[in-house]
Amino acid sequence: MDHSGHGMTMDLPPFTLGRGLEFSPDPFFLVGCLAALGLYGWGVARLRGRGDAWPVSRTVFFIVGVLTIALVMCTKLNDYGMVMFSVHMVQHMVISMLSPILLLLGAPVTLALRALPVAGRGSTGPRELLLKLLHSRYMKVITHPGFTIPMFISSLYGLYFTPLFDFLMGSKPGHIGMMVHFLMVGVVFFWPIMGVDPGPHRPGYVMRMLELFAGMPFHAFFGIALMMASEPMVKAYQNPPASLGIDALTDQNAAGGIAWAFSEIPSVLVLIALVYQWYHSEQRQAVRKDRAADRDGDKELEAYNAYLASLQARR
Repeated sequence: MDHSGHGMTMDLPPFTLGRGLEFSPDPFFLVGCLAALGLYGWGVARLRGRGDAWPVSRTVFFIVGVLTIALVMCTKLNDYGMVMFSVHMVQHMVISMLSPILLLLGAPVTLALRALPVAGRGSTGPRELLLKLLHSRYMKVITHPGFTIPMFISSLYGLYFTPLFDFLMGSKPGHIGMMVHFLMVGVVFFWPIMGVDPGPHRPGYVMRMLELFAGMPFHAFFGIALMMASEPMVKAYQNPPASLGIDALTDQNAAGGIAWAFSEIPSVLVLIALVYQWYHSEQRQAVRKDRAADRDGDKELEAYNAYLASLQARR
């Protein structure tokens, strides 16, 4: 395919879903997806090989998360995304908001910590390096809401409404770097909120919900701004190829609608996951209290009864 201008694919026929889903792999993301699936599968196999359980649901979430990345980066959606703002926005929303949530529900860090062997005394192996990274000051900074929320917002406004987007779209490495950035921003934003894997920040469930909803209105406003614009706002998509048969402004309005809609979908998914985690956390805490009461003969109740008896004796 010919590439010119801002790295755009110029000879594509009009977009249809069937054409968009045709296999057209980006080598970087294809290798990355296969490597992720291979490493995760190795971790699960290692746990089961020594008789440890690993929830099937986590494996399913991770596999689907990787497949969503492959869906938008290893099909012709990636080719159409170079010339159609609306298709690019589907890529952006999936890889920055849907894929990270599914990957995090797969708990890959927890799996790695359980599957990697412990290094011998005085030596450092992959597991020790991972633990060191998790407890590092760098990780504390990039997973803090004071960093994640502004980064999440600036990845929209600071990219699309400045010349940076056109610069990145002008080369294949720039485009790949931009997509990797979207994925990583989504991961660090949702990681503390999801709370499945260990991390430096473990806020309570109410605070997690507040962090979630702090960023979403800005996503909706971004989509509305694109929908209401009276002229194309992104240079890379101002002159779509005639072969597509589309109008730049109409396509931009569609991109805005996609961005606006996607601000709601992940919020609902994460909210469901948080309520589920919260409920099970309360259940586990109740079980722990019951077991503690069984072990100590319910000393708290005995102490309370003794207190009531002492009050009676004073009368």
